[in-house]
Amino acid sequence: MAVKSIQFKQRTFDISYEIVNPEAKIDFIVLHGWGSNKNLMKQTFAPHMDTFRHIYIDLPGFGNSTCSTALTTADIARIVELFMIHINASKDIVLGHSFGGKVALLLDPKVLVLVASAGIYIPKSLKVQAKIAVFKALKGLGLSKFRSLFVADDAKELSEYMYQTFKNVVNEDLSDEFAKYEKKALLFWGKDDTATPLSSAKKIDTLIEDSRLEIYEGDHYFFMKNAQDISTKIQTTFLETLGQ
Repeated sequence: MAVKSIQFKQRTFDISYEIVNPEAKIDFIVLHGWGSNKNLMKQTFAPHMDTFRHIYIDLPGFGNSTCSTALTTADIARIVELFMIHINASKDIVLGHSFGGKVALLLDPKVLVLVASAGIYIPKSLKVQAKIAVFKALKGLGLSKFRSLFVADDAKELSEYMYQTFKNVVNEDLSDEFAKYEKKALLFWGKDDTATPLSSAKKIDTLIEDSRLEIYEGDHYFFMKNAQDISTKIQTTFLETLGQ
């Protein structure tokens, strides 16, 4: 494991990362989902695609990376971009799982790989809306200490900075950004995903002109059992870009 200190908005972010196949010439940047870390992604993809230089990153506030202020997805993408400049990495292929997919999109890579990506707004259920209304009422009465009873599972046990970041990013709709992406995109999805449902995949597939959607058996973490097949498709797609 290595760490690079990145300066952004007068703050220092220590970004933890690992590189696999350091002598390879093609960069494969891998970004994890909310609440996860680089280790999950590394154990899944590191055994494959040995012609690529794999760069596994802990996003700010996760794993061994630090975060000392509230951020937006655009902020996080810029921090990752600055980190890539520091290690002389190229945007050849960027893979993002779930929340990491939004960051990957904003990096505008040559090949965008979205694995159960977030970024399409999904309206909240009436049950969730009711919980939010009750929490706001309690907060107005000075009872915000009961926050943990009402926040989403992804937001529990977060520091205040990361909780504010979660609130900044959770309801984003990047439909316009997906539509503006003009390079190649691969979409990989689990048929039974409830965190980022298949309907999101189909919408992203229609928004990005040069995209291909591959559907697998499984849930939000389907990719862990299908890494070999996904890796083969990524390699094939990148080789196709070389012939253009």
